[in-house]
Amino acid sequence: MDPIRLDSFDVFVAIVRCGGFRAAALERGVSSSALSQTMNGLEEALGIRLLNRTTRSVFPTEAGQRLLERLAPALSDIRLAIAEVDELRDSPSGTLRINAPAPAVDHFLCPLVFDFMDVYPEVKIEIISDASVIDIVEQGFDAGVRFGKQLAQDMIALPLGPALRYAIVASPDYIKMRGEPQTPHELVDHDCIRRRFPGGTLVTWRFAEAGEEIEVTPTGRLTVSSAHNELQAALAGRGIAHVFDDYAKPYIQTGQLVELLSDWSPTLPHWFLYYPSRRLPSAAMRAFLDYMRSYDWKAKDALAPLSCLKPDRSFS
Repeated sequence: MDPIRLDSFDVFVAIVRCGGFRAAALERGVSSSALSQTMNGLEEALGIRLLNRTTRSVFPTEAGQRLLERLAPALSDIRLAIAEVDELRDSPSGTLRINAPAPAVDHFLCPLVFDFMDVYPEVKIEIISDASVIDIVEQGFDAGVRFGKQLAQDMIALPLGPALRYAIVASPDYIKMRGEPQTPHELVDHDCIRRRFPGGTLVTWRFAEAGEEIEVTPTGRLTVSSAHNELQAALAGRGIAHVFDDYAKPYIQTGQLVELLSDWSPTLPHWFLYYPSRRLPSAAMRAFLDYMRSYDWKAKDALAPLSCLKPDRSFS
């Protein structure tokens, strides 16, 4: 039998876990052809096929499944040993991969990560902005960020940043032309800027005042897929937007936007950063969690919007 590189087994496990060569290649930052060559070499060295490949899927053969069952605990022990050795370093190192929706990235995760990287220069961080509901373990992430605490039972969740609220905003020009709604019920007579989730569902607008709760499905001519575009449209006078107040606050202060129905805006849950309870966090991950727990959000102007957000002339 030809010599076998240990990282070939790690590649094999990644391909099965990700469900294919392309997803595994994206996770590892290499080409699909490189992983294919590694797998061909491993199967040739072992003298047996480990993967069944079709045009749509990749799944282990019987031999591959048996090998996978024995490899998983062995590779876990290897990672644990590496983590224990890493504890002896003066400073944590390695790469952290975090999956989070764009608003959480803009206003909370990026400021936190930027400061963390100054303190721990040997840690690399990859942030993937994504609002889809995914299995972070299956997709190779160390942690994820989601709104509220509706997470799997095997996850540990920590609040990321202060509590949130939505703001209903419009430009002075829009209000001059269409008037200002006095209650959420009057929104049906206005041009609301709608936003659609990646899965296709429209974002509903929720309100609460004096014990009364109202849910409104907005109506309007324009539908977008991001809070940035929704805010751009509001700044361009194209309708009423429903965005986290962290996005709108600077423009309200300058008079470019006016907040509407502020008495009806309820306080919302936090963003939560979550990670698997059954996996031993790396030294880099533990350092990041400790840093996040002690982060002073009030002292840091972490909620300022990204300077690149400007009204898009295509809306004019």
